[in-house]
Amino acid sequence: MNDNIKQGATGLIMNEPLLWEKGKKGRIGFSLPEADVDAYPLDESLVGHGPDFPDLSEVDVVRHYTCLSQWNFGVDTGMYPLGSCTMKYNPKTNERQAALPGFANAHPLLPQEMAQGVLKMIYDLERCLADITGLDAVTVQPTAGAHGELCGMLIFDSYHKSRGEKRSKIIVPDTAHGTNPASAALCEMKPVAVKSNENGILEPERIAAIMDEDTAGIMVTNPNTLGLFEENIKAIAGIVHGKGGLVYGDGANMNAVMGIVDMGRIGIDVLHLNLHKTFSTPHGGGGPGTGPVCVKKHLEPFLPIPRVIKQDEMYALREDFPQSIGRLHAFYGNVGVMLKAYSYILSMGPENLKKVSQLAVLNANYIKEKLKSTFHLAYDRPCMHECVFSDKIQQANKISTLDVAKRLMDYGFHPPTIYFPLVVNGAIMVEPTETECREDIDRFIEAMKAVAKEAEQNPDLLRNAPVTPKLNRLDETSAARKPCLTG
Repeated sequence: MNDNIKQGATGLIMNEPLLWEKGKKGRIGFSLPEADVDAYPLDESLVGHGPDFPDLSEVDVVRHYTCLSQWNFGVDTGMYPLGSCTMKYNPKTNERQAALPGFANAHPLLPQEMAQGVLKMIYDLERCLADITGLDAVTVQPTAGAHGELCGMLIFDSYHKSRGEKRSKIIVPDTAHGTNPASAALCEMKPVAVKSNENGILEPERIAAIMDEDTAGIMVTNPNTLGLFEENIKAIAGIVHGKGGLVYGDGANMNAVMGIVDMGRIGIDVLHLNLHKTFSTPHGGGGPGTGPVCVKKHLEPFLPIPRVIKQDEMYALREDFPQSIGRLHAFYGNVGVMLKAYSYILSMGPENLKKVSQLAVLNANYIKEKLKSTFHLAYDRPCMHECVFSDKIQQANKISTLDVAKRLMDYGFHPPTIYFPLVVNGAIMVEPTETECREDIDRFIEAMKAVAKEAEQNPDLLRNAPVTPKLNRLDETSAARKPCLTG
């Protein structure tokens, strides 16, 4: 392994026992003040036995969790090039703003007059997102991208019902995000698949052939999962609108087109965003997200309730919107996520938000050009925020995409997304994001080239990779078919 490109070296990797194995009776890591009331035994028939907590000193606890943290890889550790997931570094200042006591301690059941700061933030954030997308009205109530998709499909359904129609089909391209057809199916719409062309984008003629009066509209991921911009979107929108349908834009990849593309002008009626991807909220780990939905004016009446409105210099939550699809969340949404996005937007400003997209696109195209002679490039054309390679060249030595991904871990990099999108066999999808510098991207490129060279000269090494992390290659088939659910 070349010392110039590896991120780290094999070193001291601690094994760590369970806390119950580590503790010893009588150890204690804290002290409580003396009780000022007499002790009173609890009736075990009512409360049961006490919890089985190990006895640990302070140093036991600190070393245990520090050790476990060193087993993990995250975006604060190094480059995280997951395609279609935008795992970028997020400025810590936005975490600080979200933790301000006036926001963090605000209870969702506070009277509206005592929550004016939170309501103003939500109102202003919705206006910002409307400006960024070129649409007219926004709800930040949905709590994830797929939740936003569901919201969008409910709006589609309610819109058509308001016109005395019940449409049962939705067009979903093969380059859409995988949750799109599921979101439509939840609204009793049958997904109708349509294939992209040899350039990886949609052809208007193919949409015209399947768009009819029973089709609610189309769900378009733009840029799509191949990292390509749907150049024919205006023509496609015209075809769909001509048959009374609506155009849904999956805006999970908005980080490639902020400040550049006006979604309203290109024909999008409904668009969801991922604040936990594009707008500075840590993504992954199952944590909270927000999937705002932006709509054109004629769909505003269908947005979820309650909605934040401004009235006489005061902000209030209103529910008197009779055509609304109703509530999507117990309260208004994940306010902490909104605060981070609001802080990010205000601190960046319009010019820097546009620069985010420009740098994301530049970084992805740089990787594409540097690696396209080493790995097969499915679509050799300018990409947006991500590029998609495959293992076609490495297959000559019976090396698969999975082998490449596992070996890359030995070079200190988190693997890219693999085997997605499904339209590319053996896909290796790379998204560098805008926050990676050229030096780190160059190290990633050199590591990928080194792995490709090893695939030719020492393929057995790749088949047994990784060899340096805490755990080596796992039996993924058994893990999927015989999961251990007991810990």
